[in-house]
Amino acid sequence: MPPARTKPAIRFKERSELLDFLLEVASVTSETIDLDELLANLAAVVRRVVPYDLFAVLLHHEKTRDLRIRYGVGHREEVMRNLSVPVGDGIVGSAAATREAVLVPDVQHDPRYLGSDIVRCELAVPMTARGHLVGVIDLQSSRPGAFGDYDRAMLRLIAGRAASAIDNARLFRRSERQYRTLRTLSKVSQEFSSILDLDELLGKVATSVRNLINYDAFSVLLIDEAQRVLRHRFSIRFDQRVSLDHIPLGRGITGHAAATREAIRVHDVSTDPRYIGALPGIRAEVAVPLMMQDRVIGVLNLESERVGYFTEEHARTLTLLAPAVAIALENARLYAEIADRERRMQDDLRAAFDLQTVLLPAEAPPMERLDTAIGLRPAREISGDLYDFFEHPDAHYAIAFGDSSGKGAAAALYGAMVSGRMRALAPRRRSPAELMKALNDALMQRQVEGRYVTLLLVLWDARAGTFTISNAGGSPPLVCRAGEILKIRAEGVPLGLLTHREYDEVIFEAHAGDLVVLFSDGVSDHLSPAGDEYGRHRLADVVRRVQTLEPRQIVEEIFKDLDTFNTERFDDQTLIVMRVKP
Repeated sequence: MPPARTKPAIRFKERSELLDFLLEVASVTSETIDLDELLANLAAVVRRVVPYDLFAVLLHHEKTRDLRIRYGVGHREEVMRNLSVPVGDGIVGSAAATREAVLVPDVQHDPRYLGSDIVRCELAVPMTARGHLVGVIDLQSSRPGAFGDYDRAMLRLIAGRAASAIDNARLFRRSERQYRTLRTLSKVSQEFSSILDLDELLGKVATSVRNLINYDAFSVLLIDEAQRVLRHRFSIRFDQRVSLDHIPLGRGITGHAAATREAIRVHDVSTDPRYIGALPGIRAEVAVPLMMQDRVIGVLNLESERVGYFTEEHARTLTLLAPAVAIALENARLYAEIADRERRMQDDLRAAFDLQTVLLPAEAPPMERLDTAIGLRPAREISGDLYDFFEHPDAHYAIAFGDSSGKGAAAALYGAMVSGRMRALAPRRRSPAELMKALNDALMQRQVEGRYVTLLLVLWDARAGTFTISNAGGSPPLVCRAGEILKIRAEGVPLGLLTHREYDEVIFEAHAGDLVVLFSDGVSDHLSPAGDEYGRHRLADVVRRVQTLEPRQIVEEIFKDLDTFNTERFDDQTLIVMRVKP
């Protein structure tokens, strides 16, 4: 017989009373992580506001997609032990499937009811936490219409606050069961994470798994997405490496483990149509998918010659170990991939450096009345600085000196493009300002976002003895005459930034013996370890000190002084030193 009611239900008249009760529910459900104690407290709380004859908390099992009684009041022992309600079946299953409370005033008139004739009224309320179904609170009464809309609303409020507590308690219990195994696996996982060589790692995995589970054959298969196969990356039989054929995805026990993303345990492979015989004498098999961020990367597979050798505990242990193996495999794969990319990148950079040595001449061409030397020290393998020389009729020579934004390969490529444009435009334009404008227009037609170039164009008229200078954001040349530094003012906007720009020209008459130094900002902006700039003034001091030397020696002295300031280079350092001859 169902138990009799002991007290009438509480009805809250004031909002404050309801809030106090809900706070009490939250307190009662959060004060313990013991699941049995928590559910007993929940049953008592519910009885205070919604009297019942039968009470049950059915918890949802995701793998089997059913609900089983975890705690009950008034139900027979065999019902408590054996009842399993598929999601969608009965009143309880309907509440679970729809995630909505189901109130049936008289179950005798509802075809979904699955219980005894004693029960007449039923109320089932689902519990959800973190977006997934936790279970259902089910109340039953022998009186038709025993539960109403008020009872449904109250039970929904209680269920909403109890769901997280029940979910946490289940997680705690599950964690407690796994603690001993995890402690054993923890050391193994740490060892895996420190190994970056793939073959060494797989050998260590095989040894570590054998210490936990004895086996006759061990394999790690990795997914080849392009070929749609599982490739045997590492396989051993009786401690000897073996070579096995690859398995199409979805085929075999390993293929099904990868496809279903679940561990598969087979007691006797001879009775399983999925089995693909690769090694003679195998009778039992367990396959566990290796996953990284919801992506299957492979399968860990063990085989035995004994029927039914692998247990559910073995499968659970491998499932716990699989994430550590997957992470270690992915780390090793990424390490190998990065190392391979670095090798290819170094090869590319060496090739780019060889090409740049052709594009950037190591020596200046002969120019009438000029003795010239070049110095280039890239901050990386290749330089973003650019320079070039063009000869015009009637002893006119153009010197281009610039710097692409950024550093490394991208800056060098942009600089190469600018040099190519300049070589196409320079023969038809002797005027530095006209060449600068034409070059800017050409770059703006195919503008590269975030890229620009600073450029200094110098036209040397050997017969008139004049330098004509046009500047687009570069450093003005440093001119030293008999120990005095002349101020040359030439300014302009870098190329490749703004459309329809006009550029000015500055002309100054050279004297025999004048020293003209073109330098990149990697020279003037060079930083000391303390963060001080090398600066134009220190460069001028060095030029004054070594002005009597040959241009090649002057380049060497400037570089030597830069290294004295700081040996670490942060930007490309380029110099062109020209001395005017009589």
